[in-house]
Amino acid sequence: MSVIRAPRSSGKVRPARLTDLAALGELSRLCQSDSAETRSLGLPVNGPPIGVFSLFRLPLGAFRPNDLMYVYDEQGHIAGLVRVERESVRDEWTIVELDAVGMSDAGDIRYRLVQQLLREGAKRGAARFHVACADADGNVELLMQAGFMRYGEERILFRAADDGLPAPWTEERAGASHIRPSTGLDAIALARLYSQATPAPVARLEAFRLADWERQGPHWRVPRSSLTPILRFADVEGFVQAAADGGRDGTLLDAFLQIGVAKEDQPHYLKLIARPEADVTNLIDFGLGVIAARTTRGGDHRHDRGVIAPVRTYEAPIDRRLEEAGFTSIAEVTLLMKETLVRVAEPALVPAGVR
Repeated sequence: MSVIRAPRSSGKVRPARLTDLAALGELSRLCQSDSAETRSLGLPVNGPPIGVFSLFRLPLGAFRPNDLMYVYDEQGHIAGLVRVERESVRDEWTIVELDAVGMSDAGDIRYRLVQQLLREGAKRGAARFHVACADADGNVELLMQAGFMRYGEERILFRAADDGLPAPWTEERAGASHIRPSTGLDAIALARLYSQATPAPVARLEAFRLADWERQGPHWRVPRSSLTPILRFADVEGFVQAAADGGRDGTLLDAFLQIGVAKEDQPHYLKLIARPEADVTNLIDFGLGVIAARTTRGGDHRHDRGVIAPVRTYEAPIDRRLEEAGFTSIAEVTLLMKETLVRVAEPALVPAGVR
């Protein structure tokens, strides 16, 4: 593990200003161009057919009032930036960009930016900090030294627009496969599905509540993935595939599908959660058909950026089903989290012992 040295430069960390826009745009462009003298989170958003500005709209596009951005200012020169999206409903912060230039100073600059962000989060009551990054350029080591824990990995799969999209399904065909739109009434069933598909330590860290599963529409941020920020620029829909027998209470679900149909110049988004024994082949084809229907409505063709899908390593064989549907793996990223909440065991009765 590399060691973060004490800062050697005389720069300072400060909030970003509108007058920094041009410098921030150039810094972001340089850091996403894989230059040897820059450091970034290394997310798979650079290069055709996916561009960093089209995918995350960085650095200041659609910047909301409750988002934060800090820069590293060295004698009037912007040498680093960190941007975070704040989810006010759950008091969670997601680091979307962490860039720095300078072959020797980039690690120190980024560490100071992260520390500033953590201090600001402590003041504002942030419950959790999330970040996804490539395991390169010391990203994971830097974040773990700042108190983040590594809790998962994801494969990013991409389906090029040149492959076309399957025809939308009819209501009769979807009904025959037990596929329907999800509603707030599915919250308990979705929570059960998530607990079946997710290892207990990960479920404990993410700590989704029933209210999170009830929340539908554009503010739906669960299930979380490395690409969750792009849902801000998409029309979000959810669908479920019910089990054929319905289970003991008739609410058992085989799988859940989340779709984000892009409103901006970015790929569409597709995320699946499924029970290990469930076959999601039909659900994937249905989801691609929904994207086709939404993007050709009124003669508007918005599918020229392809479809992107994150899959966690423990969610196999979903990745294989996606590959059968034309997706290819383009990157692997690491998921990290820093939790600021203190967990206290609830009082409970325990067996009496004899000493």
